Amino acid sequence: MLTPNALGGMVTSPHHLASQAGLDVLREGGTAIEAIVATASTLAVVYPHMTGLGGDAFWLICYPDGRTVAIDACGALAMGADHAVYAEAGHNVIPWRGGLAANTVAGTVSGWEKALELSSDIREPLPLDRLLRDAIFYAEHGRVVSESEAALLAQKQPELMSDPTLARICFPEGKPWTAGSIRKSPELAQTLRMLNRDGLRSFYNGPLARSLAADLAAAGSPVRSLDLLAHRAEVKEPLHVQTSDGFLYNTAPPTQGVASLLILALSDHLSRADGPESFAHVHGLVEATKQAFLYRNRYTDGSEHSESRARALLADPARLEAMASRISMTHALPWTEQTQWGDTTWMGAIDRNGVAVSMIQSLYFEFGSGVMLPQSGLFWQNRGSSFRLAHSGWNILRPGAKPFRTLNPAAARLRDGRTMVYGTMGGEGQPQTQAAIFSRHVRYEVPLQEAICRPRWLLGRTWGDESLSLKVEPGFSPDVMSRLEAAGHTVEALPEQSIIMGHAGALIRHENGRLEGATDPRSDGAVAAW
Repeated sequence: MLTPNALGGMVTSPHHLASQAGLDVLREGGTAIEAIVATASTLAVVYPHMTGLGGDAFWLICYPDGRTVAIDACGALAMGADHAVYAEAGHNVIPWRGGLAANTVAGTVSGWEKALELSSDIREPLPLDRLLRDAIFYAEHGRVVSESEAALLAQKQPELMSDPTLARICFPEGKPWTAGSIRKSPELAQTLRMLNRDGLRSFYNGPLARSLAADLAAAGSPVRSLDLLAHRAEVKEPLHVQTSDGFLYNTAPPTQGVASLLILALSDHLSRADGPESFAHVHGLVEATKQAFLYRNRYTDGSEHSESRARALLADPARLEAMASRISMTHALPWTEQTQWGDTTWMGAIDRNGVAVSMIQSLYFEFGSGVMLPQSGLFWQNRGSSFRLAHSGWNILRPGAKPFRTLNPAAARLRDGRTMVYGTMGGEGQPQTQAAIFSRHVRYEVPLQEAICRPRWLLGRTWGDESLSLKVEPGFSPDVMSRLEAAGHTVEALPEQSIIMGHAGALIRHENGRLEGATDPRSDGAVAAW
């Protein structure tokens, strides 16, 4: 596949209609930030199994003057979601589905609001109804059900049928929607029209917010109107680390952005391999992943010390070198660590003025908590299911706390003057896929689209799979596979272009203004450009 090139603007996302919605905004003079709001809102309609207004989001915005800012649009645990609530319901762990899984505020819309405030500093903003236009159109007039949505509805039917609204809408006559069928979302269309009429803040304070709170309470969620009212997205300084490639950026805790940066920073200390598909390259990145995840699992959550600890580590070359020295280039570290799940969508945009956006938006599991709110048509996330029902230690249940998030959008300012935004869905696989794409393209000069298309690997469990093996797509040489096994990796073969490897994308702006982009053939996505 060829890598698309353009000058006027570029958008990539895991659904072609969403990419086109963002591009149309760019063609009308909108900023990359506005294009992402159009893309994200459209994804909420056409890719609802992966993302929506009932989830969370994180942004990186790279300005052409060298500034990089992050937006944390992560909702906190409801104030009424204490240990007693779960004990009284007979739970010793938080359930993955149902009302008690829908226990955190949804921050996505607040992220749109905060991002558009930043966009208004760049130029006169486009009207909100313009940015939501495509999403409203597809919700009112219909969209085609994708193969991935239909497959997941069929696969997850037993655990989704307990929600009466979801069962009625998505499983008519007890059968899941089929790929290629046309579906409308009138309740979601009305929600988007209410946001347009009353403003994005009305998601948290207004008639829409009251209807959300009422439906959540009826579903057994602890989220209440006061929790919605208290929520605000935050503009933050991103995490960053300097490597031989340039400055790399990601989002601070409660995300796993530090793990993504650590993998690339640690691998930068290893001897350069003789090729991007060699044993040394794959093994080195896998072992760097293990070191990064060991740190993440111990130190990264929503606690107040997590962010400062991550910043201190990334700013200390000696500590990074010491961590890299623990990596053996001949033997695999035995791996028994618990890992993280999650579905999401990554999207990116660059406008003709050089503003570049990397954004990730998620419900956590496919269809989130499995709670579909009848008045608004929203799936509500289940990110708070990751909290531990403990009184001390990592990621403990504390009302008002933010849960650990696998979400992490990536960006880089490279030594040669290029700006790169990139990312993927896939929970545990996000940092690993980011490292594979970045290292292939930046360090080994593999064309951008090819870097995404080539076979990938993933360490650990995903989508409910308890296996901690090193999962590998076909396409690596027999010699590499045998050397991985000889080094001690438990290798598990996957089908070609497996969905569990995520839906990756990337955009690059060159110093002369040339844009290039790539999307993942594992998704329904496309690069839209002009």
